Amino acid sequence: MDTIQTPSVETLMSRAVVDLANDDKFLAHLPSDSSRIEGQGHYRLAKIFYDKADFEKAEEHFLGALERTEFPQDAFAIFKIYGFLIRIYSESLNETSANKYIDLSAELLDRTVATLPSLNGEYFYNVAVVNTYRGEFSEAQKNFQQAYRKAQTENEPELMAKSLYAMATNAYQMKNFQDAIVYLNQLNELLNILKKGYLKGSMHLLWGNALRELGEYANSLPQYDLAMKLLHSKRCWNMHNYVLLNKGISLKKMGEFSKALMLFGLSQNSLDDEYFKRLQSLIMMEVEDVNDSSVDLYLDRHNRVIHEKALGVIDFKHRFVLLEILFLLAQTPGTYYNKEDLARMIWKDEYNPLIHDKLIYTSISRLRKLIEPKGIKRQYILRGKDGYTFNPRVNARFHKENEIVKQKNIGNIEISSPV
Repeated sequence: MDTIQTPSVETLMSRAVVDLANDDKFLAHLPSDSSRIEGQGHYRLAKIFYDKADFEKAEEHFLGALERTEFPQDAFAIFKIYGFLIRIYSESLNETSANKYIDLSAELLDRTVATLPSLNGEYFYNVAVVNTYRGEFSEAQKNFQQAYRKAQTENEPELMAKSLYAMATNAYQMKNFQDAIVYLNQLNELLNILKKGYLKGSMHLLWGNALRELGEYANSLPQYDLAMKLLHSKRCWNMHNYVLLNKGISLKKMGEFSKALMLFGLSQNSLDDEYFKRLQSLIMMEVEDVNDSSVDLYLDRHNRVIHEKALGVIDFKHRFVLLEILFLLAQTPGTYYNKEDLARMIWKDEYNPLIHDKLIYTSISRLRKLIEPKGIKRQYILRGKDGYTFNPRVNARFHKENEIVKQKNIGNIEISSPV
């Protein structure tokens, strides 16, 4: 059998330079200096390795490209390289290096203003990206909107698409999930014309996440499948494991614990844990949150839903008082709460038998009807001479909001965030 020869990095780089020279759009701006041509080759290779999730080689070639740039003519190219490096360092939890390039991005923008004949869409887009790095989301949104308007005037459809995606991402960061979906719908219409597969894959991943945050778990699943299909068609692997993770989270919230764990395992087993440290942390958080399928009751207070092993998902969005009673009891199994306790802790009132006796009885009865499987009497909420308690023999688990992992999202960006 003939062996397949893998081309060397030098060969790939020379091909990249030839590709660039043959690119009509790039030809008009082709520099005469050979060092800068090499820089373009390094940049092309870095993007290839970045898409293939080989961040070690991507970092090497981005730095090689950066060494061959010149200010001010390459200002926006420098900014893009900084953006890719920040994403690599954020994912590997290299906070020092990420913050270094965030600071350099801000300095570069300050230097660039004086060299521009006018403030174009690309400038406002980059200002918004720096705002995002700093967590100034409201200001970022204003600048992304300005970039979008400028891109319309300047007839730059690709910048329009990037700006719409960035606005959707920013709205998601600010927990304005409905606004995010509005932007994504607009972006989808534009991408049907532009045919940008990578950006469209990122769009469907974000769309799935926004729907999941709105409690539309089943509707989020097709979005993840579309993201995976598009990214695979582009031979792009750097978001592959994030799609698996997020689809698994939706399945977990639907109570499909075994399926969720399968996807978490696939994601974990196929990543480079040296460079994907943030993703590894997120996966571990989810696995620890639901690490088996023997859970009787899974309680998600943030989204106001629970999953009962036999009954499935139970929506508590319009049953606030019942949810508060359930969480009060479930957080301390075996501890009894009498009527005085419940009146004070649930209704924030002093106990009055004329008011609270019937109110407590009715609320507990409604709660039991919701969460107790048919044929099993009082599996979860027990009553004794000292009041009501949650059955300590029940295997209950609470959804965790892991703030430590969230704080490790350096620069408020992810691999899929716009560059």
